[in-house]
Order: sequence, then C-alpha cells, then structure tokens
Amino acid sequence: MKLKSALYVLFICCAINAFSQTKPARVNIIFDSDMGPDYDDVGAITILHALADKGEAKILATIASTKYEGVAGVLNVFNTYFNRPNIPIGVPKGDAQDLRDFQHWTDTLLAKYPHKIKTNAEAADAVTLYRKILALQPDNSVTIVTVGFLTNLSNLLNTTADGYSSLTGKELVKRKVKLLVSMGGKFPSGYEFNIMKDAPASKNVYDNWGTPVIFSGFEIGVKIKAGLPLIGNASIKNSPVKDVFKLSIPMAKEDSLGRCSWDETAVLIAIKGYGQWYTLHKGKITVATDGSNGWDEGGTNQAYIIEKVDYKVVQDIINTLLMHQPAGKIIHRKTTGSSLMTGSTSDRIAKIEALNRKIDKIEANINRREKEIARAEKSN
Repeated sequence: MKLKSALYVLFICCAINAFSQTKPARVNIIFDSDMGPDYDDVGAITILHALADKGEAKILATIASTKYEGVAGVLNVFNTYFNRPNIPIGVPKGDAQDLRDFQHWTDTLLAKYPHKIKTNAEAADAVTLYRKILALQPDNSVTIVTVGFLTNLSNLLNTTADGYSSLTGKELVKRKVKLLVSMGGKFPSGYEFNIMKDAPASKNVYDNWGTPVIFSGFEIGVKIKAGLPLIGNASIKNSPVKDVFKLSIPMAKEDSLGRCSWDETAVLIAIKGYGQWYTLHKGKITVATDGSNGWDEGGTNQAYIIEKVDYKVVQDIINTLLMHQPAGKIIHRKTTGSSLMTGSTSDRIAKIEALNRKIDKIEANINRREKEIARAEKSN
C-alpha cells in the first residue's frame, strides 16, 4: 500500500513537472511525422534542427508515421542538410497510411539533395526503433512530439517484452517518456486530419498513454502563416527547406499569405515550453469512432494550449527559425539590398515585422474586396 502511494505521488510530481512552464536546459526528443502530404512538417523538422543547433534539444530519432516509398529518404535529406546524417530513422513496416504530397516536393528533394538512405527498406521499423531508443534513455527523460498520425505510438503501446526491454509498451512509455506533445485535435471539439486518418490508433493512444499530453490544436496553427520571409530571402541558397516552401506556396490560393503552421507550433512548445505564449486548458481528449474529438473537463493529465499573446508573436518566431542555416554552412550574403539575413538580429526582426504588416494590408484588401463582391452579388 505504501509503495502504491509513493508511486502515485511520483506520478503526480512528474505530471506537474511536465506541465511546468520552466524550460529544461536540453530536451531529449523523438520527432514523429507524416512528412507529407502537407509541408508544415518541413517547417517542423527545420525548427527541430534549429533549436538543436542552439543546444536546446537532442534529437534521438526522426520517425515517419506514413510509409509512402521515399519518406525515409526525405527525413534523411533534412537530417543530412542540418549536419546530422546519422540520426536514426524509422518507418512503419505494417499497416499505415501512405499519403504523400501532390506538389511533388518530396520527389524534388530526393532528386536534388544528398541522402544515404535510398529506400524505406533501409530504415528501421518504427516501433522497433521506438523500443530501442526508449530502453536506452534515463527514466522520465524523453519528450515525443507527434505531428502526424498516431499509428506508431498505438503500435508501441501494444508491444510486449523484447530483446531491448522486458517492459511492455505501456510500461516502457510510462517509465521513459516525460511528455507527449501532439499536433492533433480541434478544441474544444471538432474534426482534425491527424486524428481522423487513423482514428482507432488515436483513441488507443489518448486513452492509454501513461504520461502527460499537451495538444497544439488545429485552431492554434491555422492562423500562423509561415514561409514568405524564407522564400523572399535571396541570401539563402541550395536549401531544401526554402525549395519546399517556394515550390508549394504558389500551388494553393489559400497559401498566398504563407502556409499554416500547425506542426511548427507543436515542435516549438515541445522544446521551448508553452508558458511564453500559451496557457493550458486541462482535461482529457475523447475520440469518437469517426475520428472527431471532444473534451472531457474531468481529466487531469492532458491539456490543450490556448493563446496568451498575439499569434503574430509566434508567427515571427517561426518565420525566423525557418531561415536558420546549418552550422558551418556558407551563407551567400548581399552587400547591398534588403536581404533578411543581413544586419543584426534586431534588424532582421524589424524587417520580418515590416513584411508581416504588408501581409496584413494585403489580407485586409482581400477581405474588403470579398465584401464588395458579396454586396454586389446580393444587390443583383
């Protein structure tokens, strides 16, 4: 009885620590991503590496939650570009989604940039890699950020003991994982792509995950627009990150102001903490059979973030991080002109803010024009 009480106290302390606004010195992190069909995953892995370069994160693995042929190579392209070619990569080897991008940015990157992993067969099985990595880490030390489907994490929970650990998947997660940050759900209720595409897996994970969970919901990232400062920065050359945004943004009218930043927000708070920009609404997610989600106010070990400051503060941070260049990479700088990468940090921030003001004006003009059209149609 005393042992159970002690374990309960320890669990509560871990939950409080995970929900704390105090940012740890360095986050040991596993990145789980569908890496397409959307390209906010590209922004997310860029932020992951940018903050690792700043000493704020140690990347333990990059794992795909989709298995279209080439996804392992795409992850390896980014890891190689950011001078971490040997980061372990996992891909689902059983049933999983195989959705990919319609813009063909994945094919473009594989054709243009170096990567030692050529096929998915050369990557580890996603769940096996999870068990191997987690078994080697200290207790209560790993943050997992998932910005795709919950397939891998569900399969991990369902595992039994193996050569890496005598623990079941649920036991391994509870012992080794400190926090799960998930880009998933629409709060307090709604439909969201990541949860819907593998609804049984989503329900299994959120019902049975043994550590605190923080959600960055659809409503957070939908208004944060990213990519225009990056593609407008002539000093950044031969960058797979820039190539993806430059190729994809013009292909969708709704992206004319930049792409929504769902996945980027999840990585940002997983590493830097939420407290600078968000508060938490605690409870527990509920997942229906159709993949829609609701919220149980009676839960205590999960929470979704709510804006505390203007979303444009986070938007500026994300756009700045997307322009991060790998350590040791030679940057071609203009000696004249308006490159966003010249001058001091404050100068760059000022230029980004000026660009955001221009974007706001464009958006206002579009809204005004839409109202004029609506009035004209109504009068007719």
